[in-house]
Amino acid sequence: MIVMPSNNTGIRVGYLAGRYPGLLGHLYSVEATAGPFHFMPYALDNGAFPAFVKGEAWNEPAYWALINWCRLQTQAPRWVLVPDVVGEREATISSWHRWAPILREFGWPLAFAAQDGMTPADVPAEASVVFLGGSTEWKRQAIGPWCAAFPRVHVGRINTYRWLWYCADAGAESCDGTGWTRGDQDQWRGLEQWLSEASGESARSIQTWCDFGPSGPLTVAGGRSS
Repeated sequence: MIVMPSNNTGIRVGYLAGRYPGLLGHLYSVEATAGPFHFMPYALDNGAFPAFVKGEAWNEPAYWALINWCRLQTQAPRWVLVPDVVGEREATISSWHRWAPILREFGWPLAFAAQDGMTPADVPAEASVVFLGGSTEWKRQAIGPWCAAFPRVHVGRINTYRWLWYCADAGAESCDGTGWTRGDQDQWRGLEQWLSEASGESARSIQTWCDFGPSGPLTVAGGRSS
């Protein structure tokens, strides 16, 4: 699994990317485009969730600026997140039908942002990647079943060691988080520990298990924090 510390291209992230090749990448969002770097894969976010959190309107011109920046790069993104409407099923599906035909012309894999109330049947057949967004509670319940249903799943807003292992065990292709580099040293040490264990450098110190039933995981065990 690839962990993408969102919008962070600092020296600590670069050091870990060199030490643990193939396990770290970048998720670029609007107005944050330092890079890309040939030794790290990257993908494009759409800026919808930060705008939602701030209570602001989604910035379409900034999204287009990000798309146009990407078009100038020789390194292609792993995928591009099609604009969505946070927490709204119908509006997100409608947004996909508006944007996907336009973005498909650039030749990049497109990611569909799954929201609360959706089922795997809502994912458009032409989507290359499923991006699990929505509320934290819904997303956590969805990880297991959706990873079982799709070969390429990215999980948004994962910021703790325990949930890194949960996503990896479920079969997620990648995840992102902004918390790793915001000053919480416990979170940073959790990322370092996961990278060390996932690379085989050190022995794994946690086991996770769950019930991947219709309602998602009923039990998640181990770890230092949620």
